[in-house]
Amino acid sequence: MNIPIAIIGAGLGGLTLARVLHVHGIPATIFEAEASPDARPQGGLLDIHDYNGQLALRDAGLHAKFLAIILPGAEAQRVLDSRGNVLLDQPDKGNGGRPEVHRGDLRRVLLDSLPADTIRWGHKLETLSARGGGKHQLIFANGRTVTTDLLIGADGAWSRVRPLLSGARPAYVGTSFIETYLFDSDNRYKASAEAVGGCTLMALAPGKGILAHREAEGALHAYVALNKPEAWVAGIDFSDPQAALARIAAEFDGWATVLTDLITQSETAPVPRPIHALPIGHRWDRVPGVTLIGDAAHLMSPFAGEGANLAMFDGAELAKAIAANPEDREAALTAYEAAMFARSAAIAAESARNLELFFDENAPQGVVDLFNAYRPAA
Repeated sequence: MNIPIAIIGAGLGGLTLARVLHVHGIPATIFEAEASPDARPQGGLLDIHDYNGQLALRDAGLHAKFLAIILPGAEAQRVLDSRGNVLLDQPDKGNGGRPEVHRGDLRRVLLDSLPADTIRWGHKLETLSARGGGKHQLIFANGRTVTTDLLIGADGAWSRVRPLLSGARPAYVGTSFIETYLFDSDNRYKASAEAVGGCTLMALAPGKGILAHREAEGALHAYVALNKPEAWVAGIDFSDPQAALARIAAEFDGWATVLTDLITQSETAPVPRPIHALPIGHRWDRVPGVTLIGDAAHLMSPFAGEGANLAMFDGAELAKAIAANPEDREAALTAYEAAMFARSAAIAAESARNLELFFDENAPQGVVDLFNAYRPAA
């Protein structure tokens, strides 16, 4: 079977790409390894920016539906030191510039916007190969084989499509997150809930930090950050949640209890998330019939808050380029990649700078200074 446009991955980038193509009357098929839309939890909050992510949603004709899932007041953020002292407390600006939504809610808006036959669930890509003339053959773990005229890798950090274009692989950046949750915090963990405040908490010190979001129904979703070798994190036995939490909490000895409770009181098993990134300025030479979007193209640390936004923007820009040049798809891919390389390189560099700033010897003051620099003049 030949598929004119095959998208690998049903994340936010792949879904946006398929949706904007659909708006322009261009069919595409998404192949997704997971068995169903609800195969796993979809993560926490995302701030969607008015200069890229929201523009993609406008191109998709979904901006009004996006506005309906925004969490009111959730742009609020505060910076604390390890003793729990508030160094910066910024309320929600109320201008809609970077509103917060649940990733799962946003994904559902995109899923519901596509024709029912767009996504082939349970299709894990096993092997792929060029077949000449820009065509590629795809073989899936379920035994299905298809060919495609245009292959788009929207398959994230460990993309199976990327090796067709580049030998680059993500490298560990030196920082790991450990993910925890507290639920019904306003009733059960009042002190920690008050410390987190309206939405985003950043409690920082050199080499470590506790980052947390207030989510729906008083859930506190924390990312405990440690600058440690990857082998150190891998050496923790996460099959024993209480022992793992105790080992992680020991790194925060002397911190305020309202902060360390976000570790020790976790109601879910801790989940390690080592942070990886592709080289800043990652790019490739044009290969007929294949390209990448999102983390597959430019994986970076989360410290610019741009991963989901860039993925959606990539998807929308690629779809528009294809729609604008139906007679010369290679020219469309060349134009898309040139613009994508430039914007992603600049943001990847910003992300790397911010990662260093968050946990350097001046933490948390450097982050306070950064946010104050963006504060409008009185």
